[in-house]
Amino acid sequence: MIAPPDSVEGWEPDVAGPADLARVIELAFDYRGDVTVVGRDGSEWFGYLFNRSAAAPDPYVELLDPAGDAPVRVRCADIRTIRFTGRDTAAGKSYAAWLERKAAAKDA
Repeated sequence: MIAPPDSVEGWEPDVAGPADLARVIELAFDYRGDVTVVGRDGSEWFGYLFNRSAAAPDPYVELLDPAGDAPVRVRCADIRTIRFTGRDTAAGKSYAAWLERKAAAKDA
């Protein structure tokens, strides 16, 4: 099974099989930045992965295009990998970091 780095921002996983792809899709769904879905034919779709369904008769992921166009649906069978190309908009914004900032402001 594929093991992601501590921070997936900038990560370009090498997907070896269906279990790896399923894991990468879940990581991309939880990611708070844009991703690039790379098709088996070399095509690419860029956007925020906001939905996925592994239980659908034809499993898919859905992306929000940064231009605001209609969501794009890509069949999982057509995906070679997903690259984490966008900036993680929530990096450093964990609850623990918030508590530290709050305590520092209180002491100041």
